[in-house]
Amino acid sequence: MATRVLLLTQWFDPEPTFKGMVFARELVRQGFEVEVLTGFPNYPGGRVYPGYRIKLLQREVVDGVQVTRVPLYPNHDQSAIKRVVNYASFAASSLFYGLFIARRPDVVYAYHPPLTVGITASLLRLLRRVPVVYDIQDMWPDTLRATGMVNNARALGVVAAVCQWVYRRVDHIAVLSPGFKRLLSQRGVPDAKVEVIYNWADEVALASPQGQAPAIFPGPEKFRILFAGNMGKAQALDAVLEAAALLQTRDSRVCLVLLGGGVEVRRLQQRAADLQLRNVVFLPPVSMSEVGALLNAADALLVHLRKDPLFEITIPSKTQAYMAVGKPLLMAVNGDAAALVAQSGGGVVVESENAAALADAAESLETMSPEELAEMGRRAQRYYREQLALKVGVAKFGAIFTRLASGAKSK
Repeated sequence: MATRVLLLTQWFDPEPTFKGMVFARELVRQGFEVEVLTGFPNYPGGRVYPGYRIKLLQREVVDGVQVTRVPLYPNHDQSAIKRVVNYASFAASSLFYGLFIARRPDVVYAYHPPLTVGITASLLRLLRRVPVVYDIQDMWPDTLRATGMVNNARALGVVAAVCQWVYRRVDHIAVLSPGFKRLLSQRGVPDAKVEVIYNWADEVALASPQGQAPAIFPGPEKFRILFAGNMGKAQALDAVLEAAALLQTRDSRVCLVLLGGGVEVRRLQQRAADLQLRNVVFLPPVSMSEVGALLNAADALLVHLRKDPLFEITIPSKTQAYMAVGKPLLMAVNGDAAALVAQSGGGVVVESENAAALADAAESLETMSPEELAEMGRRAQRYYREQLALKVGVAKFGAIFTRLASGAKSK
């Protein structure tokens, strides 16, 4: 009989999420029976998506996955009170469904953030005697403090205490990097309770890129290094512009392409204009399927985050996407992400926010032969397929689910 898994997540397709339908569908393919318990889609805009309306319960079956939606207060603005109500409303309605309506699962998988999902999962474990696997994608309260979402010391202390309460009650914890595991160990969570399971990329979209690079995309006479993703304060892209200025003074053929949106885009565009940079191109956001075409058109792919202890234990999701397409990486993030790229042999690692080192690394890539670059890309792709791919990560979750379910049945 197939192991029944309840995926408890506030965000699910069509919302952007790391562990959405792709995860659920692969679990079904690997032999699990899956029900997703989620809310009505409203993230990140805070408004319910077209085609949906909030009601007491909505069920549908998609590709063998039962998707159950329960009501919540849709919101994702800067108001802390409204955000708390958003989180708490889903926690309450999902707890009610899980206790009184849902068919009893063999194991509950809970996706964090928000922390309120962990509270619901812990109460389901207590009241229905179901083992829980807790997947931590954001380290609270650290992220709340680093992003400025919560600045009140007392509130952060309460969040930390609730996190510890959840950690003690769940049966197993999955984290996205070795640094997350080290941090949990420092906070008293037993190492045996925590497993590192790296995130995967959107393999389908990347394998079937649509369209061609736009006309503004530099031609092959340039060495194109592409940054794709959000451009916010965390990405610290001023250092990238400073590196571009250095490269321009050296008459380098390196061209930096910045693809995406974010709160810093306009300021960065103005800064590039002020510096009279002819080797920087800005491209607007595109769909994930279109990103694949642009990644493939580039000669190397850039990851950059500002220096911060939190980012040293984070692996930006673009890392996996870059490795999956088989292009050399220029990794300018300190810590676990740099270690991953170094271990793969699929790129060059430099210090974050160091414009001179970034410029030197870009030029070192540019001087490599096409064969050397292709081999570096193959190493990145091989590492992804063997260590980070969807089927690899889901199989690791599946082994945990099966072990916990078997243990619960034998008690």
